[in-house]
Amino acid sequence: MDQAEQQIFDRALLRVRRTRTGGQIHSANFLVDLVAEEVADRLSAINRTFDTCVLHNAEGGALEAALTGTGKVEWSVSTDSAEPYLRSGGGMRAVLDEESLPLAPGALALYVSALSLNYANDLPGALIQIRRALRPDGLFLGAMLGGDTLTELRHAVLAAEADLSGGASPRVAPFADVRDLGSLLQRAGFALPVVDADRLTARYDSALHLMRELKEMSLTSALAARSRVPVSRRLLQRTAEIYHDTHAEPDGRIPATFHMIYLTGWAPHESQQQPLKPGSAKQRLADALGTDEHKL
Repeated sequence: MDQAEQQIFDRALLRVRRTRTGGQIHSANFLVDLVAEEVADRLSAINRTFDTCVLHNAEGGALEAALTGTGKVEWSVSTDSAEPYLRSGGGMRAVLDEESLPLAPGALALYVSALSLNYANDLPGALIQIRRALRPDGLFLGAMLGGDTLTELRHAVLAAEADLSGGASPRVAPFADVRDLGSLLQRAGFALPVVDADRLTARYDSALHLMRELKEMSLTSALAARSRVPVSRRLLQRTAEIYHDTHAEPDGRIPATFHMIYLTGWAPHESQQQPLKPGSAKQRLADALGTDEHKL
């Protein structure tokens, strides 16, 4: 299988879309604002400062402002795959593709990725590159959208296409499974990996309002295998009807789930906690539990 056949996402299309919407500050920025606040809280809890940092996803300058406000970051560069997103905020700016990081090994103390690894065709490879760019005991903080994101919209689109055409084509991008991400961090060589998740429910006047906001956030389908036939007004309307009939709340508004996954990993260093060697325990488990030991 050649490289082109392995592509899940059309990253060129994604860059075009982000370039088109880049630099526009609108209500759809709420996800990036939320991630910036959460990552800043996590960084504040760490008793150290970081002298060199890359902040990837410069949208609205929220990430830079939040992390600078912690007092934990001495020097940083904000990066993004689309140049228009680099026009807001201050400090250093650079266009960067997380699938091909132009960073020297051991160059950074901290790397933060906000909702940009969702569209990595080679997520293990991207994580390996991030880990290599960190010096020993350097920190990676990441945020991704998880597998339950937009589950209501997925079901409504599938049902609408089944009603209208008797089949379905890929319309909503797949998202990461939280159960796999801890293993991926270990596979990429990170020490002390931690993965945790939270669910956010946003509410909209209709599915059409939700889909308009997803377009502003560049979260519409960038699947390489997507249908090239433009989405018809009929399909959009039927999707909105099914979404409303299935999920509408008493006030008529519809909920949309965003499954937020947060990743933490450290570049290995000898000062970090290490697991005990087998057989090195100084107390028997049976003694600690107050039970008798039975050999099999």
